[in-house]
Amino acid sequence: MRHEQDALDAYQELVYRALKHRHKVREPAYMSTWLVRVLINICLDMKNKRQATVTLDTVQEPVSYDAQTVELTELLAKLSPAEQELIYLKYVEDLKNQDIAVRQNIPEGTVKSRIHTTLKKLRSFWKEERG
Repeated sequence: MRHEQDALDAYQELVYRALKHRHKVREPAYMSTWLVRVLINICLDMKNKRQATVTLDTVQEPVSYDAQTVELTELLAKLSPAEQELIYLKYVEDLKNQDIAVRQNIPEGTVKSRIHTTLKKLRSFWKEERG
């Protein structure tokens, strides 16, 4: 989110949805991954609503749905929950590898390796989509 207030709104919505739908998580071990996925969806929803509410007076060019965002979301959905969480921590929360290692209680080298492997997997998914 680009603005602090939007981030706070997204967080508040996450708490609401988490409490309302917590029974839908099949495995308690995947709760954090489920929360990450819910938060990503909330942020995408907020972004799409913000784009949809632009008035015609301010539009210089036609507003189009961001197809790259949809494609990236679909590619991320192909990853395992652990890989999704890793991508979230690295690129959404903007954590350093060392901080991720501490949070996940694994060596920093393992974090680097997993990020490399996950990004390689995403690239291969992307190439498959492109044909």
